[in-house]
Amino acid sequence: QLRRAKLHVEKAIKEKKIFAVQGPYPVIRHLLRARGWVERKLPRHGKQLKQQDGNQKKRQVDKRASGGGAELGEAVLNPRGEDEDKEEEKEQCSEDSDDIHDLMSFLVQDRVPNFLWTIRLSTIDQELLQRIDVVNHYPRMHALCTKEGLCQSLQNLSWFEQVDVNTFFPRCYRLGIKEEQEAFIEDFRLTAARNLLKLAVEKVGDRPVGKEQPPKSNKVPAPKAPLPQEGSLLWPQGWHRSHVSHSLPSTAWPGSALYSHLVEEALEACEQHLGVLGHQDIDRVTPSPCRTCIAWDRFLQEYYHVAHEGARLVLSKEQREKCQDVLQRLGEQLPQLGIEGNLNVWILKPSAKSRGRGIVCATRLEEVLELSRSCTAPSARLCEWVVQKYVEQPLTIFGTKFDIRQWFVVTDWKPLTAWFYRDCYLRFCSQPFSLRHLEAARHLCNVSIQKRYKTSQPDPRVPLDKIWSNKQFQAYLARVGRADAWHRVMVPGMKAAILNALRCTQDQVGSRKGSFELFGADFLIGEDFQPWLLEINSCPTMSPTSPVTRRLCANVQRDTLRLVLDHKDNPSCPIGAFELLYKEAAMPTCLHAGLKLRVEGCSLKKP
Repeated sequence: QLRRAKLHVEKAIKEKKIFAVQGPYPVIRHLLRARGWVERKLPRHGKQLKQQDGNQKKRQVDKRASGGGAELGEAVLNPRGEDEDKEEEKEQCSEDSDDIHDLMSFLVQDRVPNFLWTIRLSTIDQELLQRIDVVNHYPRMHALCTKEGLCQSLQNLSWFEQVDVNTFFPRCYRLGIKEEQEAFIEDFRLTAARNLLKLAVEKVGDRPVGKEQPPKSNKVPAPKAPLPQEGSLLWPQGWHRSHVSHSLPSTAWPGSALYSHLVEEALEACEQHLGVLGHQDIDRVTPSPCRTCIAWDRFLQEYYHVAHEGARLVLSKEQREKCQDVLQRLGEQLPQLGIEGNLNVWILKPSAKSRGRGIVCATRLEEVLELSRSCTAPSARLCEWVVQKYVEQPLTIFGTKFDIRQWFVVTDWKPLTAWFYRDCYLRFCSQPFSLRHLEAARHLCNVSIQKRYKTSQPDPRVPLDKIWSNKQFQAYLARVGRADAWHRVMVPGMKAAILNALRCTQDQVGSRKGSFELFGADFLIGEDFQPWLLEINSCPTMSPTSPVTRRLCANVQRDTLRLVLDHKDNPSCPIGAFELLYKEAAMPTCLHAGLKLRVEGCSLKKP
């Protein structure tokens, strides 16, 4: 067995087929071994992948050859303190050991891997990392793969593409930046004014409007509880029960007539906003008229009574027609008017967390601002919050909200080269969608959140594992008469959104020849089938939770290896479901030729 292992190792070294895997990736390990690669296994509790001393390696080989190395097992990533990561570590540690592979691993312990697939680069010795040929991550991905970074990057999209970011990315603000917090406050107020006009238009005769009533608590509660438990995943750190807003004292109870001037104030605010959108204020030096045109604090309290508590609006036929006209003009200027409802729901997210951790929904301005003020300590950078407009009118299936996990790969940043994966999967919530209740079971599609609600099955047509493939989704669209929506609207929209995100972050990420990265983009679909980009995840999970993800995750890993290992030398080789999304033309390097340039001309004279 030792002789056989040595022959295999010698061949692998000659062909540069030494690999290392760090994290729960049994599929990658299996596929590379099938290709004749030899793994340099990592120590189970080692902090970093480092080169080992040759004598130490020899002693270990002798020990293994004599049958005394059974205690060595699979390598895992350093614990990150999260339950999900511990589960992944258990998964990797439970992989079956193969004596021949263990033995070959010891024979290459002093070899630099030619290929590395890891969860994150920070666990790898930087000196060694520079010597590895192919790595599955790029450094400095903050601008693309954190919520704060993506928010900031997409604000600069107009410098790279003639595309309005508001056509594919819900409005987003970084609450830790004063200017953006002020912009959010103005946006929240104007959205409330538009929502009030929508409520006014929905009014029929003297029937009350504003019947859609969310819970008094605007936080995402824990399962089967009216409020989230303090210290739980969905309860913001540092918050207390006093932070949860309740019904405000009102002089107008549900069913009574409410302030006749409320609609007029909403119309005034929206008219001022239309003027700003038309650049009528381009030369002003005073604050935006949208901030000063009405008494906003009072307006918001009265709006809450109408939208949240069911108070009545009384308006004339002329006012109703004017509301319709203003909304129509706003719809021509605001691409996101269609995703707004009438409750002004916003979603707050910790910048650098994933899997739905720490997400909070809010419908009142004071709640959002109080949350942002709770993160002003020196460690605020670790809990930076972004606030994003919640899509109140998503496409639902069987009355249930879902999102889409879409994979893509970047094989080069300079020139930018990206590949789109034609297969993806849908993630369902566990309870029917409703804005009257903001539980996680209804609004957060993350698998790690929804697995808490495995017993919930409101509609038998929703799959038990809460997962659909894109093929199942296309079949559903065909049954409801919209078979063309997938290929004509959703896929082109997802491709465009991914490319726009890559283009505006291209200069901020760390480019490294020989690296590549598999990303997972999350999209929400609107009622008009328009995809809305929510976030982009580095190192998307490959741990299957259903038959669909077991098949698709294995396929995307197989096809990624084909793409990064085979395609470079053989462009005609099969790459599975990947297709080229974008390949930037290579820019010639400008060599300094020592030219001395000058500008000649004369000044203009007054006529």
